[in-house]
Amino acid sequence: MKKLLTIILCAVLACHANAAEPVKQYGQLQVKGSQLCDQQGNPVILRGVSLGWHNLWPRFYNKKAVQSLKEDWNCSVVRAAMGIMIEDNYLENPSYAMQCMTPVIESAIKQNIYVIIDWHSHLLKTKEAKAFFGKMAQKYGKFPHVIYEIYNEPVEDTWADLKKYAAEVIGEIRKYDADNIVLVGCPHWDQDIHLVAESPLIGFSNVMYTVHFYAATHGDYLRERTEAAVKKGIPVFISECGATEASGDGKIDPVSEEKWIQMCERLGISWVCWSLSDKNESSSMLLPRATATGPWPDDVIKDYGKLVKQLLKKYNKQ
Repeated sequence: MKKLLTIILCAVLACHANAAEPVKQYGQLQVKGSQLCDQQGNPVILRGVSLGWHNLWPRFYNKKAVQSLKEDWNCSVVRAAMGIMIEDNYLENPSYAMQCMTPVIESAIKQNIYVIIDWHSHLLKTKEAKAFFGKMAQKYGKFPHVIYEIYNEPVEDTWADLKKYAAEVIGEIRKYDADNIVLVGCPHWDQDIHLVAESPLIGFSNVMYTVHFYAATHGDYLRERTEAAVKKGIPVFISECGATEASGDGKIDPVSEEKWIQMCERLGISWVCWSLSDKNESSSMLLPRATATGPWPDDVIKDYGKLVKQLLKKYNKQ
């Protein structure tokens, strides 16, 4: 009897360890139909937090912040938003950008959670993106932890132009990394997923398409559009979302947020909340007096940050 109890206890502890280390549990991710799956082909939903622009909130780009998001917020994925716009961005100061990005990426790998390397831009920069993601694939392609987001939020680009861009950038990634997930943005701030559903990329595996929502602005119409795309076989990944208005500020709408999260859970869609930053706006999760590294006590977490943390603890149970 004692031996049996020991075996059961070990099994429970092993399950807990895997739950706390998603990459050990899920391994190499893959896309099957419209669903993100683990290396055995079982459905997976990743849930986590996006850091704010690296060139605006660099202080949160450190190893301990990632550890805090994993251990205290139950994140199974973090997103490193490398700014391609605004002052001191990657194109102007690439060495500084990588000083910010590298500890986040490598901490996620060490912590065995997934990490999205996000080209955080609203403008098409094909040559520069190819060069960057080629370097990232050469350096990190051997790690199953890595997800490439090749264009954060296209605004004016047509889907035809985005398809050409995606084909070039994915082609560069696949020279060095044959299987890690690639996230492709769609027109109009990642909302026109219906255009993707009409004409998805052909000839590439392990590709998903991003939808972004801000729950106080984006309601039933975008949820319906997203669900329709999934039902047509389009693999959707919500790489950025919030409970606020689309500006990132304004009111917080927890009711609409819950509708979005429930839809994601029902359809098997991964979701990442914006953002770990200390800006004076509703979608910023922390107060300015919060430490750079965490863990963050409740008195420095803003209302929206508390909502996100609650959702992560509810759905990413450890």
